[in-house]
Amino acid sequence: MTITARWNGETLARSDDTVVVEGNHYFPAGDVARGVLVPSETTSHCPWKGTASYYSINAGGAINADAAWYYPEPKDAAAEIRDRVAFWKGVEVAEE
Repeated sequence: MTITARWNGETLARSDDTVVVEGNHYFPAGDVARGVLVPSETTSHCPWKGTASYYSINAGGAINADAAWYYPEPKDAAAEIRDRVAFWKGVEVAEE
């Protein structure tokens, strides 16, 4: 099954190798389109996954602030999401 992430008319990511955690599809970093992720200073903390870092999305001539996140150093319980990116804030993630 191929999963895509789209926002503002552009495909941000496409993969048949996502990992679903808490209802979110985590895409392999290599399956995310080049140039759409803009580093952000935002972080958040999850008790079992660790500290998340964020990206803003630059697509279709607009910016969606902090609409993607990843865990650079996930805790052991969440090791399967290392080097993966998830989306929210209006990004449509669906089976293709």
